[in-house]
This record gives sequence, structure tokens and C-alpha cells, in this order.
Amino acid sequence: MNNEKSSLIHSTLWLGISLAIGIIISTVIISNTVTRVKLANQTITVKGYAEKRISSDLIVWKGVFSVRGSELVEAYKALDHDLSLVKEYLVSKGIAENEIVISSIRTRSIYGRDAQGRPTDQVSGYELEQQVEVRSNQVDKIATIARESTELINKGVHFQSLEPQYFYTKLSDLKIEMLAAATKDARVRAEQLAVNSGSKLGSLRSASMGVLQITKAYSTEVSDYGIYDVTSLEKDIKAVVTVSFSID
Repeated sequence: MNNEKSSLIHSTLWLGISLAIGIIISTVIISNTVTRVKLANQTITVKGYAEKRISSDLIVWKGVFSVRGSELVEAYKALDHDLSLVKEYLVSKGIAENEIVISSIRTRSIYGRDAQGRPTDQVSGYELEQQVEVRSNQVDKIATIARESTELINKGVHFQSLEPQYFYTKLSDLKIEMLAAATKDARVRAEQLAVNSGSKLGSLRSASMGVLQITKAYSTEVSDYGIYDVTSLEKDIKAVVTVSFSID
């Protein structure tokens, strides 16, 4: 009788152990399967960065000249004379006439003052102002003329040279190049993350490019709305992309 009881206990024990082992093995298999399924559906999202130095290929320069006169007709004649001097000067510097744009005349009345220095409603004269604008791809040449144009003062012209503006006209083509470079940088980052986690990087799922930052050279300035600096000849263009890859 005791032998039968002992045999029954051993059989029950082994059955329990076998069931426990079976459950553990099944759990591991199921866990690994679920992990593989999860990894197969997972993505990794990273940001990629690209930067490039560019040189402006278009310059826009403006200059303003003005005259004053007690009579309007007299002031117009003086301004017309100065306009001739300005155009003659610019052409002599090698600027083509079709690159010179002359604005309309702005007229301002000048009012007299009484004995106490207070303004009156009596017109004592007129100030006339006109603007000249040059747009050219000869960037260095026009920049030099902009600096030297105050030579017109020696000719009797009340001339003010404004700061030139510098532009880059091939941004559309450059955006494609910057997107490719930033995406390549993102893939390198994603591959390293995947290796570190024991996974393998899969295919590209999505890519979105942020606003471009076009700043002065070496500037660290950024803006959520993007920056387009027009004050410097040499600029840095910076692009950031957000990229998602699948994980195999």
C-alpha cells in the first residue's frame, strides 16, 4: 500500500513539473513571438541635420537723393539735374541703364515757424526726394559702388547710400540637396540607435523638412518661422528633417 502511495505521489510530482516546464517554454516562445511582432511594427524617429555655406548671387542696392527749394518748380528742376548726375555716375561705373530703376518723386511741404519757434501753417518751402535702385548679379561690383557712391556729394548731390541686400536665387534647387544631405545624416543616427538596441534598421517610412534657416556665416540664430538674412554676402543655410524608419 505504501509503495502504491509513493508511486502516485512521484507520478503527480513529475506531472506537475512537466506542466510547469511546458508552461515556461510556451511562455518564452510566445514572448519571443510577440517581441518579434512588435519589433516588426515598430519605427524609429530621428532628426537629421545639414549645413552649407553659400555666396549670394544677387544684390539689390538703393540710394536716395533729395533737394530743397522755396518754390516747387525750382525744386523739381534741381532734382532733375541731380538725377542726371546720379545716372551719369552709375553708368560711368559700369552699371547698365536697364539695371537702374528710378522711383517716383516724393514731395514734402516744409512749414515755417513763428517767433517762438512753433510750426505754422505757412509753407516756406519744399523737399523733394527720389530713389534709385540697382539689381544685379555682379554682386562684388555693385557692393563696391554702394560704398563709393557718396562721391556724388562732391558733385553737389545730397546722396545717401542705403545698405545693400544680398539674395541667393537658387534656393529651390538647394532645398533638394539639403533634404538629401539631412536625410542621410538622419539614417546614420538611426542606424547607430538600432545597433545599440540590437535591431536592424528597415526602410524609410516618412520624412518631413523643417523651415530653412539662412543666416550670416557662423551665426547660431534660429527661428520657428525660419530666417532669411539679406545683410551678408556669405551665408549659412541650415536644414533639419524629421525621419522615421521601420525596425526589422
